[in-house]
Amino acid sequence: MSDRTTDPAAHSWIPVDDASDFPIQNLPYGAFLRAGERHLGVAIGEHILDLRAVAESGLLDGACDPALLTGPTLNPLLAAGRPAWRGLRERLFDLLRVDGDGGLRSRDASAFFVSRANATMVVPMEIGDYVDFYSSIEHATNLGKIFRPDGEALMPNWRWMPIGYHGRSGTIVIDGTPVRRPNGQRKPPDAAEPSVGPTRLLDIEVEVGFVTGPANALGCAIRAGDAREHVFGLCIVNDWSARDIQGWEYVPLGPFLGKSFATTISPWIVTLDALEPFRVAGPVQEPPPLAYLRATGDWNYDIALDVDLTAANGATARISATNYKYMYWNIAQQLAHATVNGAIARPGDLFASGTISGPSRESLGSLIELTWRGRDPIDLPDGRKRTFLEDGDTVAIHGRCEAPGARPIGFGSARGTIVG
Repeated sequence: MSDRTTDPAAHSWIPVDDASDFPIQNLPYGAFLRAGERHLGVAIGEHILDLRAVAESGLLDGACDPALLTGPTLNPLLAAGRPAWRGLRERLFDLLRVDGDGGLRSRDASAFFVSRANATMVVPMEIGDYVDFYSSIEHATNLGKIFRPDGEALMPNWRWMPIGYHGRSGTIVIDGTPVRRPNGQRKPPDAAEPSVGPTRLLDIEVEVGFVTGPANALGCAIRAGDAREHVFGLCIVNDWSARDIQGWEYVPLGPFLGKSFATTISPWIVTLDALEPFRVAGPVQEPPPLAYLRATGDWNYDIALDVDLTAANGATARISATNYKYMYWNIAQQLAHATVNGAIARPGDLFASGTISGPSRESLGSLIELTWRGRDPIDLPDGRKRTFLEDGDTVAIHGRCEAPGARPIGFGSARGTIVG
């Protein structure tokens, strides 16, 4: 694909503020409610372009099958594959560019655009399967030191493959959805036996997820080098975690109820094409990955992730500033590993990175690391402290990409408020 859709000199005839996450170089996909029905849309500045309306108007004829955009989810478009994705992006770029095709500009704007501020966003795809990885070496090392202070921080298999677990797709929710404090079994170290009740150690996990497109056949793995044909785009993920429930249950089979109660995603899926200017090299992997985990080119992305915690009284603190570029295992490797046994990755499946932590204390992506399991509380501006989340707390994760010679783009936010 040519790089004209990411040309930093391009501008849309829809006004877009310089600080916006959604200039014409981005054009991320989401779903929103309009007259009580789900519509697919693309964000542009402070507006959403209604893709159903555009498709039904005939303005996409020859570039995209309108049937891919008139349903309630992105799944048909995801299944259509990269040629369809490329053709649609090129056409939308031309319709929105200030010196492009005037077909959309000449129509009644109210039929095609709605305000982002007034829109109710919904999860844009039907998610059949959800996988959460454990791909940050800094995060894995920190948790190893916390949970196994007298042992090796990393398990022997960690540097050989992307570790992951299968999550619950039914509890994936959109930005702004309240998160109810979960109940479960927990057993403090000094307790003789477990008890059942609300988690006392409610945590966040700052992550980025990728959404898949065309499925592979059962029994046929996706090669790391073919990942771009199967990955549509990325979103922000907060995989909320109940550390006390998780700590009691995870041996021997791993995360279960401590993770499955809620996972928040941002409403916009930013395509790999839009993210092309922000590709960077990942960390050196030692030992070298096995053959099926090798992919040429750069597969990490420079996505700055800021995390704000706001108490019920409005006191707000930025508790983390990390970056997706730190990830040890990348998208291509994660998808190759998830399917090497012949498992299917279907259109709309979500694969999350696992907690993203960097090399400094300020870049840690979970409260259990930031407070070192409660030993070092976080100070809020009003003098209060946090070790883990309290009822009424709101956590917002923001993602944004910047690079020399590129127009900055962003993801919006993944927010959730804790309710008892």
